[in-house]
Amino acid sequence: MVGAGLGGLSAAIRLAASGHRVTVLEAGERAGGKAGTARLEGGVEVDTGPSLLTLTEVFDGLFRAAGTRLEDEVTLRRLEPAFEYRWPDGTRFVVSHALEQTLANARDAFGAKAADELRAFVDYARGLWEVAAPRFVESDAPSAATLMRLGTLRAMGRIDPLRSLASAVRAQLSSPHLRDVMMRYATYNGSDPRHAPATLLCIAYVDLALGGFGIEGGIGALIDALVRVAERLGVRFVYGAWVEAIERRGAAVSGVRAAAERWRADAVVVNADVAHLRSTLLPDRRVPDRGGPPSTSAWNAILKARAPALTAPHTVLFPEDYEQEFADLFDRERPPADPTLYLCAQSRAHGRSGWSDAEPVFVMVNAPAEPEAGASPAERWAGVASTVEARLRREGVMGDGDSFAWTRTPTELARRFPDSRGALYGAASTSRLAAFRRPSNRVAKIPGLYLASGSAHPGGGMPLCVLSGEAAARALDADLGDARRAVAPA
Repeated sequence: MVGAGLGGLSAAIRLAASGHRVTVLEAGERAGGKAGTARLEGGVEVDTGPSLLTLTEVFDGLFRAAGTRLEDEVTLRRLEPAFEYRWPDGTRFVVSHALEQTLANARDAFGAKAADELRAFVDYARGLWEVAAPRFVESDAPSAATLMRLGTLRAMGRIDPLRSLASAVRAQLSSPHLRDVMMRYATYNGSDPRHAPATLLCIAYVDLALGGFGIEGGIGALIDALVRVAERLGVRFVYGAWVEAIERRGAAVSGVRAAAERWRADAVVVNADVAHLRSTLLPDRRVPDRGGPPSTSAWNAILKARAPALTAPHTVLFPEDYEQEFADLFDRERPPADPTLYLCAQSRAHGRSGWSDAEPVFVMVNAPAEPEAGASPAERWAGVASTVEARLRREGVMGDGDSFAWTRTPTELARRFPDSRGALYGAASTSRLAAFRRPSNRVAKIPGLYLASGSAHPGGGMPLCVLSGEAAARALDADLGDARRAVAPA
């Protein structure tokens, strides 16, 4: 196994539970990949990646495959309220864990018509999810046969593939504020709502109707639990092992090389960006490419805040003109001049300990992926930091004496995950066929090679990365059969 991100951990657990011997080679000092953590001054530990757990049944299924349960390994936190959305005109909208309360909040904030439209919109999103989830998310990578199995044009229409996400939102919601909220779901996989298929609005159902959770101790506690469970099954983790190449004997893979050491294996699961596999680990045209232009990256920070004016664990600060953000990101390929800010108060969301006089607030700003040739100039990110600080001070989130205790630019993210260009989610969904262009979990033309990451099927985001690992493990297990040959050093 190359990499101990969520996809790698998922594949490792599933394979070990099926009787395979598994060794995971991880370049970093600990598992997690982009679901990372950092230890700051005073020993304060914070999450530096995903900050909300959705589709808990996906994680519970993974733990149950290992003979335990999600609730036995981590403590979930039901957040109430969950999110607060704010606009410069003073409007505020609170999203609760329970949909009915969210609808009541919409009625209070925007009126009865807007609340009724939101209810109908969530019903529409549920229809998308019910059709798309079993065929495009939970199953193996979709193909032309997937569309054939949809049967009728009416069934195909239920996934709304021909409209853009933005068009579907405008057609069904008259409130400009609710339009902003729904357009934001394109950013959950780093895509442009003006071009991404409306099918992606199934995320709205997952978010608003199924709800999200915090985890006591942070997302890092979930990563620790996955490693703990994997080790119980006999999985071996080797940290600080930077894999340099995947080796072959004939057409099939025979192992990997890391720091001049060769690790022989009958199969290799790659939990890294597909672009890194194709360009560096195994330069071969038979390895699939990313499947489209890269998704967005992000500028991140941890704010050390003494008294942030936040009323919810998760807060989104919208700009005056949200659609200009997408023009900046995708048309001009530059950081937004007036960006949306996502904030996670980690003590409130996950019960993480902060400083004696301040709490850690995670800050995220969408940014374009790094250019193909070279890195962005440092001044670009210094400008983002200044813009973010000014906005936080206007909103009362950042006060006198507060400061950024940690920052990370897309340039630094790209350096940590080579050949990714800092993209958070692999390829962006820029076309109606994006789901069909994403690499499959089995590299059909190279026996013994499998993909498990946010840049492979079914895409980025914590639950999807877990499903990617499970799909890779399923394919590997089927290929190796009952022989249970080793996925480890000889």
